[in-house]
Amino acid sequence: MKNNLLPYDGETYYLGLIFDAIEADQYLESLSHEIQWKHDEIFIYGKHIVMDRKVAWYGDNALQYKYSGKNHIAMPWTVELLKIKKLVELKSETEFNSCLLIYYQDGDQGMGWHSDDEKSLDPYNAIASVSLGAKRRFDFRHKADKTTISIDLENGSLLLMAGDTQAKWKHQLPKSKKVTCPRINLTFRKILV
Repeated sequence: MKNNLLPYDGETYYLGLIFDAIEADQYLESLSHEIQWKHDEIFIYGKHIVMDRKVAWYGDNALQYKYSGKNHIAMPWTVELLKIKKLVELKSETEFNSCLLIYYQDGDQGMGWHSDDEKSLDPYNAIASVSLGAKRRFDFRHKADKTTISIDLENGSLLLMAGDTQAKWKHQLPKSKKVTCPRINLTFRKILV
């Protein structure tokens, strides 16, 4: 593994490019058309909000994943997603049984501060994040002392969040007017069965 990006209370590794630019662009194009995308819906303080960004949930045996007050049932893996999953498992030395995909049309779409710490997620299993498309800044903020770390996630790259990262840190994908191209993020996870 490369050096830990976080100074303490977690383990996050940027493994760099796992796809060259041509492969990454091909996956971006095919996934943008072949995945069954839906607009993300969240509940904040009891209010139902439909987000601009799109999401899709794939995994083993119709696994269920609940976040932001909504229950998601996994669709069966596609051949392409299984290829990506196999490479991610090899590079991360971790097994996954599901993947949340998020489609950001451009820099006007982002994701606010949050942790992937839902009760249905295995807290001892890493989360692997694959970036396809536009390079985007990704931030971490310590929950207690507010220390902030940033990294640019490149087209075709893999980020691995492990250890106490979700318990001790929040992360975000900030909006950016400079980003005019789409990005697909695949986060491979392990749901408790």
